[in-house]
Amino acid sequence: MPLQSRWTAAGWSYTAAAGSGLLLTAAFPDVSLSGLAFVALVPLLAAVAGQRPSGAFRLGFIAGLVHYGTLLSWVVYTMGTYGRLPLWLSVPVLGLLAAYLSVYPAAFAALMSRLHIPSWTLAPAAGAVWTALEYLRAHLLTGFPWELLGYSQHHRLTLIQAADVTGVYGISFVIVTINAALFLLLWRIFRCRWQDAPVTLRACTSAVLLGLLCLGGAAGYGRWRLAQVDDLVAVAPKPTVAVIQGNIDQARKWDPAFQAATVDKYLRLSLKALGGFPDLVVWPETATPFYLHESSALAEQVVRFVRGANVPFLVGSPFYRERGGKIDYFNSAYLLSADGDVVGRYDKVHLVPFGEYVPLRRLLPFVGKMVPQVGDFKPGRQGTVLRWGDRGVGVQICYEVIFPSLARQMTANGAGLLVNITNDAWFGRTAAPRQHFSMAVFRAVENRRTLVRAANTGISGFIGPDGKVLARTGLFTDAALGQPVPLLSEQSIYTRFGDLWARGCLIAVAVMIAAGWRPRKRW
Repeated sequence: MPLQSRWTAAGWSYTAAAGSGLLLTAAFPDVSLSGLAFVALVPLLAAVAGQRPSGAFRLGFIAGLVHYGTLLSWVVYTMGTYGRLPLWLSVPVLGLLAAYLSVYPAAFAALMSRLHIPSWTLAPAAGAVWTALEYLRAHLLTGFPWELLGYSQHHRLTLIQAADVTGVYGISFVIVTINAALFLLLWRIFRCRWQDAPVTLRACTSAVLLGLLCLGGAAGYGRWRLAQVDDLVAVAPKPTVAVIQGNIDQARKWDPAFQAATVDKYLRLSLKALGGFPDLVVWPETATPFYLHESSALAEQVVRFVRGANVPFLVGSPFYRERGGKIDYFNSAYLLSADGDVVGRYDKVHLVPFGEYVPLRRLLPFVGKMVPQVGDFKPGRQGTVLRWGDRGVGVQICYEVIFPSLARQMTANGAGLLVNITNDAWFGRTAAPRQHFSMAVFRAVENRRTLVRAANTGISGFIGPDGKVLARTGLFTDAALGQPVPLLSEQSIYTRFGDLWARGCLIAVAVMIAAGWRPRKRW
């Protein structure tokens, strides 16, 4: 091939890969064109066709860099504003994170180019490979499952009901299977070749039918389950829960001069919420910028208010304990009874890198922790459930809500209500608060539990067991929002058995690699 033709072909491939990255990002908040998720990978698959694995890996890496570089652009704002990094350092931090995450779509592209499989199996094989890699991303190096592909459909209630069987990974599988089926249809129309063989009409028809079967099956199951959940909700107990959105400026939050004003604001908003006669009032993560368990004037003020309100409160507050001459710090949630007594405490399990501790501190001495007031936080005990009368409450603090296993374990341990308390002020007015909220929807559907969310600056709200948003607040507004919340007791298949679907995909990919890897002399 002439050099000019090679440059033209390479340029087309790189453009197609970058286009896939942009389409993927556009499927998520803030653009939120979720339908694009079903076609976003078609350009990448087209670019990968005929490539050696090394070339396919590069193309997948480019798609990943474009996708994660745009999807997570809020990292630059957060690291610059609260990590105190200059732009010339915060941009490389985003670049490093995007580069790591890009390894997964790169591996997807390389595997799709290398696996020797019949073309009619390409659609389900692509779904399995992508799902297996998402599962790995959620667990390797502490995991970062931010906006897995299935989350793009968070508002499509009929489609996402299957998450109570497969978790969010099943929705990702359906999306990628449709992408691959459309790619084969396109390749058949233009009579192109896949892995040195023509795409036959039979193979194309089989792939499309498999894709439609996956989509139709998920939609049919969704309609059936929505009707079932509606019946359960109709007869379920519905205590009223109030969430308080203090809208406290993060730059002033930990300033001792503003602590009294912060407490006054939360008490004033809580007093407003008491007019709705709530059975529980929820404050956000670290709503009290002091140690609630210490004997201090501000802590006593909060306790007196709770006693006067005669209502249980769930309050985000830091905690510490001395052990062996050292002080361990925890990001915690206290459950206060109507008498003002602490009847339970949950300590955050999955800590935020660079937010609550600095990983690889020796290699990254220039990176500061975004909560500088204390040392590195310690993780709590996984699966802890707080007792709210005769009910269990499972608390996820901040981005713990993006980890399916944490909510699942709490539900399995008896949580009848899920509560996510967070402080998304770190994100400013970027897309991150809306992305964060979108993922919380799946924890409700997977476990068939109402999820209550209290965020310092928003988005606070209530998500029903079917994933429907019952009520929500805006960003950067003071709010006291109350809502009757249905409490279901059934355990979903996902709650009982966990990520069997994703693990099954991982096993299937391992089998495909073992059985269908074609040896070649050159990469």
